[in-house]
Amino acid sequence: MVSKSFDMIVIGAGPGGYVSAIRGAQNGLGVAIVEREHMGGICLNWGCIPTKALLRSSEVFHLMHRAKEFGLKAEGIDYDLDAVVKRSRGVAKQLNGGVGHLLKKNKVTALMGEARLTGKGKVSVKTEKGTEELTAKNIVLATGARARELPGLEADGDLVWTYKHALLPPRMPKKLLVIGSGAIGIEFASFYNTLGADTTVVEVMDRVLPVEDAEISAFAKKAFEKQGMKIMQKAMVKQLDRGKGKVTAHIEVGGKVEKHDFDTVISAVGIVGNVEGLGLEDVGVKVDRTHVITDEFCRTGVDGLYAIGDVAGAPWLAHKASHEGVMVADLVAGKHAHPVKPESIAGCTYCHPQVASVGLTEAKAKEAGYDVKVGRFPFIGNGKAIALGEPEGMVKTVFDKKTGELLGAHMVGAEVTELIQGYVVGRQLETTEEDLMNTVFPHPTLSEMMHESVLDAYGKVIHI
Repeated sequence: MVSKSFDMIVIGAGPGGYVSAIRGAQNGLGVAIVEREHMGGICLNWGCIPTKALLRSSEVFHLMHRAKEFGLKAEGIDYDLDAVVKRSRGVAKQLNGGVGHLLKKNKVTALMGEARLTGKGKVSVKTEKGTEELTAKNIVLATGARARELPGLEADGDLVWTYKHALLPPRMPKKLLVIGSGAIGIEFASFYNTLGADTTVVEVMDRVLPVEDAEISAFAKKAFEKQGMKIMQKAMVKQLDRGKGKVTAHIEVGGKVEKHDFDTVISAVGIVGNVEGLGLEDVGVKVDRTHVITDEFCRTGVDGLYAIGDVAGAPWLAHKASHEGVMVADLVAGKHAHPVKPESIAGCTYCHPQVASVGLTEAKAKEAGYDVKVGRFPFIGNGKAIALGEPEGMVKTVFDKKTGELLGAHMVGAEVTELIQGYVVGRQLETTEEDLMNTVFPHPTLSEMMHESVLDAYGKVIHI
């Protein structure tokens, strides 16, 4: 049992942890990273990446059915679910190997095992070969989160699935219930619905995608319903009766309980932080509802101990975790670091149509006391969208009437998850409406709608 000393130890090798470790090494620090399951964490192995691979397959499948619209012929269109899943797993595997390679290239010491804090600057790692004791002045908790399980709605992998089961489906659902319409729920609903499952989505809040702007939620809901999804809002699944090959869901809606039968249920009701078994209570880390409490620089209040990513709370996004990881690695190396501002982080949902947003919704901006100017532009007014055969969607921008500051941007439609970054950069550079109006957007592109939406907020829109 050899004691090993480092400048920085990272616990968890997801998009927060492995990025933090690499930046630490680039900064000249001696870095160790501990991972108990998969390099790349949930995002790369069981989340962001493999779900996008699945959704890409369903998108191509959807387009194949539209071949005639594009003057093309495609007959006998079908899918092989096993092959779709195999491709998704292959994508995850390729990237998982890439993370290992990057850590090695940057001379990060990587250990597979369970880590526990045993005292100030001390980490004990249980590996297959035994226990390793590591020490470091700085420790970064990047342990992520897992699916929240509600009592009575627990997953069994057969009738009731979590996201993991939904990524490795034992069969194709015929009648599917998705509980929760956040990003994870709606992405799986979109995937299985496109492949032909009779899909119902139950959301406890008053609208689907409840963190999005109300107009965008309403637009997305209409699109989902047009695709055959059933959406139940202000509804709650009270209990699941599991039988042979079927589940009877008791759904409370409008004060009444309705019973509906399904063959598969996907539970996507949020996440809980991985805070257990780390020895946090022994070293004095404060935890609130499974999330480690930190300041804007991800400091836990315990000297030399940081927490980043999902374990440190919302927004639960991989890119937020990565950015925090870099910030902490720079802080540890004595460099100047900027705190990550949650309101400047974009959220992207890869359902069909896609949804993306950054900053304040119109309602939140008004709540915060802003006098707002709002602009909108529909996809139907954009040449590229029509040429792509994607005329359904909208871009919405929210400005502060007084200063012209871009407070928020919200989009629904084709490729908006790529477009949103234009507004993210704009917000980072503290852009005003004037800067955006004076920017020349290339033609023909979907990005022109971003320009028109700004023009619309100030009564200068051209193409509607």
